Amino acid sequence: MKYWSFAFASLLFAGTALADDVEQNIKNGLEKIVPSLQIESISPSPIKGLYEVVLGSDIIYMSGDGRYLFKGDLLDIEKKSNLTDQVKAISRAELLSHLHKDEYIEFAAVKPLHTIYVFTDIDCGYCRKLHEDVPALNSLGVNVRYLAYPRAGVESATGQQMAAVWCAEDKQDALTKAKNSQVFDSKTCDAPIESQYLLGRKMGVRGTPAIYLENGESLPGYMPPEKILSAFNSD
Repeated sequence: MKYWSFAFASLLFAGTALADDVEQNIKNGLEKIVPSLQIESISPSPIKGLYEVVLGSDIIYMSGDGRYLFKGDLLDIEKKSNLTDQVKAISRAELLSHLHKDEYIEFAAVKPLHTIYVFTDIDCGYCRKLHEDVPALNSLGVNVRYLAYPRAGVESATGQQMAAVWCAEDKQDALTKAKNSQVFDSKTCDAPIESQYLLGRKMGVRGTPAIYLENGESLPGYMPPEKILSAFNSD
């Protein structure tokens, strides 16, 4: 009995040592490329010998010896699912969960069933089209929570106008008027435009409107209300 206990403990130790070696190999490999890279987690991927490395909202894959690296989406053809985006969604959902209600501008449904987060730009044509759909989305039970993402940058004229929107007493009215190129009342305040813009960059926003479900799943740009609702029903 003592022999088998010792043998089992030895196997466990060997497995731990191997995992530690893999982790160190991957860290050493990345150190050669970007020394200051922040690694959040390293775990086995569904492909034997390949490891999933989470770097903020980004994901790469590396061999256990730290020599080979590839960046791209890992697809499960049999299940017709994007495994990479599923992991990214977990990270995005975590980031969204830390937002305070004072940070976003919400158009709430009377009988809320779902919530979407939308990174928006007041000069974006499809952003304006989506905003026209807000009453329909609310009627379908979808809360719309807006976050600022001025595509020209925080210090641009658009960025400054979006800051004025977030500083307005009636933010909903100000946002609607800004999207329609109308004048609105505002005041000076410490608007969270830069922090939201950086959050969008961290979450991988490349254009607007960038729509996310509460679970972190991303939608492919503008979609009509019924399509957005079907994204929830497909979960």
